[in-house]
Amino acid sequence: MKKKLPVKISWISVLRIVFTQLVLLSLLHHVSSARSPLGDYYYQQTNVSGTVTDETGVPLPGVSVRVKGQSMGVATDADGKYTIAVADNSAILIFSSVGYTAQEVALSGRTVLNVRLAATETSLNAVVVVGYGTQKRERITTAVASVKSENFVKGAVQDAAQLIRGKVAGLNVITPDGNPTSTAQINLRGITTITSGTSPLILIDNVPGTLTTVAPEDIESIDVLKDGSAAAIYGTRGTNGVILITTKKVNGETPPTVELNSYVTTQRITRKLRFMTPDEYRSLVAQQKPGAIDYGASTNWLDEITRKPLSQVHNISLKGGSKSTSYIANLNYRDMQGLILRSDNRIIYPRLEVTHRMLDGKLRLNAILGGNQQSYFAGADGSAYRGDVYRNAITYNPTDPVKDANGNWTEHTDKTNYANPVSLLRETEGKNQNTNFRTIGTITYKPIEGLDLMVMGSRDLNNSVRGFYETKKNYSTLRDGRNGFASRGTTRSEENLFEATVNYNKTFNQHDITALGGYSWRETNFQDYWMQNWDFPTDAFSYNNMGAGLALARGEAPQSSYQSQNRLIGYFFRINYSFNNRYLLMASIRREGSSKFGVNNKYGNFPAVSAGWNIKNENFMSKTTLISALKLRGGYGITGTEPIDPYMSLNRLNFDTYTMVEGKWIQAINPSTNANPDLRWERKEETNIGLDFGLWNNRVSGSIDVYKRTTRDLLLDYTVPTPPYLYNTIRANAASMENKGIEVQVNVVAIDHKNFQWNTSANYSTNRNKLLSLSDRNFQLAAGYFDVGTTEEPIQQSLARVQIGQPIGNFWGFRSLDIDDNGYWIIQGKDGNPKPIVQQQADDKQVIGNGLPKHYLNFNNSFAYKDFDLNITMRGAFGFQILNTPRMFYSAPVMLTRGNVFASTYDNIYNKRPLADDQSLNYLSYYVEDGDYWKIDNVTFGYRFRLKNTKIKLLRVYASGSNLHTFTGYSGIDPEVAVTGLTPGVDDRNRYPATATFTFGASLTF
Repeated sequence: MKKKLPVKISWISVLRIVFTQLVLLSLLHHVSSARSPLGDYYYQQTNVSGTVTDETGVPLPGVSVRVKGQSMGVATDADGKYTIAVADNSAILIFSSVGYTAQEVALSGRTVLNVRLAATETSLNAVVVVGYGTQKRERITTAVASVKSENFVKGAVQDAAQLIRGKVAGLNVITPDGNPTSTAQINLRGITTITSGTSPLILIDNVPGTLTTVAPEDIESIDVLKDGSAAAIYGTRGTNGVILITTKKVNGETPPTVELNSYVTTQRITRKLRFMTPDEYRSLVAQQKPGAIDYGASTNWLDEITRKPLSQVHNISLKGGSKSTSYIANLNYRDMQGLILRSDNRIIYPRLEVTHRMLDGKLRLNAILGGNQQSYFAGADGSAYRGDVYRNAITYNPTDPVKDANGNWTEHTDKTNYANPVSLLRETEGKNQNTNFRTIGTITYKPIEGLDLMVMGSRDLNNSVRGFYETKKNYSTLRDGRNGFASRGTTRSEENLFEATVNYNKTFNQHDITALGGYSWRETNFQDYWMQNWDFPTDAFSYNNMGAGLALARGEAPQSSYQSQNRLIGYFFRINYSFNNRYLLMASIRREGSSKFGVNNKYGNFPAVSAGWNIKNENFMSKTTLISALKLRGGYGITGTEPIDPYMSLNRLNFDTYTMVEGKWIQAINPSTNANPDLRWERKEETNIGLDFGLWNNRVSGSIDVYKRTTRDLLLDYTVPTPPYLYNTIRANAASMENKGIEVQVNVVAIDHKNFQWNTSANYSTNRNKLLSLSDRNFQLAAGYFDVGTTEEPIQQSLARVQIGQPIGNFWGFRSLDIDDNGYWIIQGKDGNPKPIVQQQADDKQVIGNGLPKHYLNFNNSFAYKDFDLNITMRGAFGFQILNTPRMFYSAPVMLTRGNVFASTYDNIYNKRPLADDQSLNYLSYYVEDGDYWKIDNVTFGYRFRLKNTKIKLLRVYASGSNLHTFTGYSGIDPEVAVTGLTPGVDDRNRYPATATFTFGASLTF
């Protein structure tokens, strides 16, 4: 549901009304377990038992309980109860858990000891995951963010990124459509590249993966390395930031526990575009409007291709452990239905992790087996969603019947890109199946106190099989005369990783030093095969008898196959130093080599340095009660970006043309790329200055970061002469770009009473992007700009201009000023004066908007009253424009010749008159709208039942809604459009409509 605002949204006014909340920066707990020395068995053992609760009296399961000075311990059960054997009745017990302050309690002869743990979510001492290890937040000198599972976005999510949407300043997570197979688009601190990828490096349990590698319900924490000094340890993969995903773990003795989480969801479209109804359309026929034809029926085409979807997700986990061995097994099943018929997504995620400790806890073995199996309907050749299904549903003539009197689909093959949407769905068969299998093995040895030796190996296998078939009745085959069309393909990728690290920590006097050294080796192999065929004798074969089509025998059907391999090796070192927990220093360097680079630049160095000053720990701050934490930090780091194509630096030849030789067509070799021995990584230099603070014993806490990142040696294609070059373009490092920004995170524990708690948080980020250059001394782009994107047929104009001195995302078109008395556009000429659009020249185009939001604001609230809980997430983007492509196409009377149009098509333009019936489509500023929006993104309400004397230890039921309401002045379906790449801010007329989701679920612990 969406409502227009009576006035334009101001991000400043929204910021003024937004409060703050606690960011959960908690300790990801690790407890090592060891066998007692032989002599311990001769002591008199005493059992100590008790219950561990939080400050409100709620039992805490999984709390580690151990005797101080010993590595072995136990964990509390689902009721918070524990029993531990001790040999000394004066021993000290240590209680620790993720998100709570550890306590040391002396037994003093007691055998029953109940403990309450205080939450430490606001504590700057919380441990967060950083590259190749963990670190106390109090000692971190880089820009990092950590979100624990208890602070994830509630309700239904499709992937890991949606768990932290709105939780991290500067990390923008966009879900631009409602397709059940879509994953979130992530952008961290702006666009930093032209031709390379923009997604951050994603590591799951220290191994590269994707947002869908593991089930969201199986994730314990997500940590984000935002600046260059934090990400430089990952070298050529760290330019876009690093997201570290940690799956759920079990440490120490834990009784066998079963947890079940199930929910069902349904969806509805957030807003329907207002097209002509059958009666309104018939009025156009009566007015003899050009192109309007009455076929006698009344069809709601959108209703014909949509449904009320019902999706379900079930997650079950079994975990437990002894002193030496712990395990967790997780199984996740997802059956997601989309709003559009036949759009679906079924995934099964199994995962097993086993950890074994031996040699008095000095040796730790860990093995993880996991993966997923996915299948979904392929509505298009190689992909899940066929965009023209929705487009045709909103534009097909509403007086056309679905089928004619003879039972045949109504089709108009004489019209371009105009098909019966129901036929497109029903006369298509397709299925994509993807299988992923991951194995990870880790050995950690601790020969002496403070020294950890680790080796890790992993293998990640992905196999994809896809099939697609259009029947003889499908619009495409009728239009092209192909008599049935099929395609088939397979893809296989394999990634092998080996890493070895040495980590040493030493504390003496007031000095603390941690040194890390390591080696990394990665190999990636990729294979792909794809073929097409058509002219089949029957539809019965579908895509399962590719040889039956006659096009292959005639030499018309294409086939292709591809194979690639690349390797990446790295050596890295990092040292952290702390003096008296006041003065902090970090320095790191990674030397990395990639087979993707040119022969003259196979290796690169990626250094980083950062420093921090814990001002609160100074003596002159000791009497201050207002300030509980204050740390100033600054860092500088260099990261890189690998080319996407592994053979981009090489001279490549193809057999894809034919030439006549002595009266015969001979397949000829022709060059497709030029060699570039100097091809190297894109180099990003980033400076970050930050301040972490806490007030009133951290009841208010947060951070402020200011950054500047300059990316040099950006890859771009340049025109070169032939000869001496073999091909007319070459990809080279010559461009540069700059991003500047500010990020603010504020967290408040607003109310913290026994029966009622209220935590609130807000974060704000702004980014400014500018292209600095497109040339160097060797390769020049003479014009100083290039145009990208297309408005599609029949307009066929470029969307955006990438220009030196300007930000990425500038819409480049004609500025409309008025219409004349006959209903034709008047635009602004290059001299600033009005002119008829028929006199347009290419140099009349100008910047008519920008699709990159300048400001992001997120607001989170968490309430708890006794056993009730309520979580509300809101977010918004401001200072950008959207090209409303559907409005540009379907509010023009001339489009009546191609189908249905907006109900507002014949409204007055500029309060004068409607557009002329024959005014052609044009890309104008009139269709570029303000995109500012504010969303009620998620509301989740739950209740926890306390069940006694039953096998069910915990039961929580909840209801949740996502994308519930949008405040905006934008007239399209949803202002949350894609903002990545070089053409951000375009509302694609083929995109899957955005949806609101409603969820009902339950969580049980046995």
